[in-house]
Amino acid sequence: MSLESQLREFLGTGERKLALVGVGETLRGDDGVGEKILDALDATAFKGVLLIRVGSVPEAYIGKLVEHGCTHVLLLDAANFRGKPGEVRLIDSSMIGGQAVSTHSLPLTLFITYIEKALGAKVLLLGVQPKSIEFNAGLSPEVAKTAQEVAALLTRILG
Repeated sequence: MSLESQLREFLGTGERKLALVGVGETLRGDDGVGEKILDALDATAFKGVLLIRVGSVPEAYIGKLVEHGCTHVLLLDAANFRGKPGEVRLIDSSMIGGQAVSTHSLPLTLFITYIEKALGAKVLLLGVQPKSIEFNAGLSPEVAKTAQEVAALLTRILG
């Protein structure tokens, strides 16, 4: 199933309150991909969609998600699933399990589980395989290209 089909299935066809959550540290190379995807989106183009940048501490922004009344949360982040740099995968909490998929020290599974239980929201991680998360490296060409492609795809789906 294509990424577009998977995202459309996740979002469904009814009313929804979606949050696109850019996770990651922009100073650490490809770890900033979540924010780059959000940078390429026009926040005013989407009805009922919250664009939020959370850096490396998504748990600090739970109040914003509650305030928005999210039914769906799509986390945008670098994820080390041992793919090719720039490769994209949709990952739900059951697929993460005890693995450290995210590039952050606090497991995203805790954040995801809390949102699922507290809000009853559907949560997915759109993970992009990083090439490098070295300090001050900037995005690799592969990941920069993917960020633009994902932003275009989200615009097509949500616009």
